[in-house]
Amino acid sequence: MALIHPQFDPVAVSLGPVAVHWYGLMYLLGFVCFWWLGRMRAKESWRGLTPDDVENLLFYGVFGVILGGRLGYCLFYQPGYYLAEPLRILEVWQGGMSAHGGLLGVVVVMLIYARRQGLTFWQIADFVSPIVPLGLFFGRIGNFINGELWGREASADLPWAMIFPQAGDGIPRHPSQLYEAGLEGLLLFIFLWIWSRKPRPSGTVAALFALGYGLGRFVVEYFREPDAFLGLQALGLSRGQWLTLPLILVGLGAYVWRRKRA
Repeated sequence: MALIHPQFDPVAVSLGPVAVHWYGLMYLLGFVCFWWLGRMRAKESWRGLTPDDVENLLFYGVFGVILGGRLGYCLFYQPGYYLAEPLRILEVWQGGMSAHGGLLGVVVVMLIYARRQGLTFWQIADFVSPIVPLGLFFGRIGNFINGELWGREASADLPWAMIFPQAGDGIPRHPSQLYEAGLEGLLLFIFLWIWSRKPRPSGTVAALFALGYGLGRFVVEYFREPDAFLGLQALGLSRGQWLTLPLILVGLGAYVWRRKRA
């Protein structure tokens, strides 16, 4: 018998007219973890960044994540709709964030910060990359709490198959949000955190993040229900998979390149 999604109240705390949503709290947890773990890593002088750098990167990174995530969703998933009505891009309360866009926003922040502070892009990227998967983990937990981005139909015999009432069809589905949280979030964090505990060739940590996230996302997309307004596309792949393929290639190419440079 399939499980039923718990139907969490999306509002975690209400203070008069102010409502704090679980999804927002998940973002906040991700940012707090970045601050805490970043300052911990900054104590190791060979990494080349200071606690002040961590706080500055967090401040600007928040804007990169939110602006990049929102613009990425609008341009990658519904460009015609939002280009016809650009003011709707500002309606963030209606939902719509892209992990790929958020990553691009963070890359832009790192490029600008590296140039202004006299650091190299790879120096910052290697420092930041092992912490980013925790933010992805909390974001997917937020998706699960909201009962959104559910998975494709699963066998009713699957012990963890789950019915999402929001889908409105009563079909047992894969809880793909939890797959993503575990694979591209927690497991990738553990691997990169351990692997980067000692000096590695410059750029290889960031390259492995891109490769690991790309592969994890590509695999989980086979269990995630495609957006209804897009469906599956060329070669039976989802939009998320097509967006992830370049990331896999970039990660693999960057890893080989940086190893050779080293």
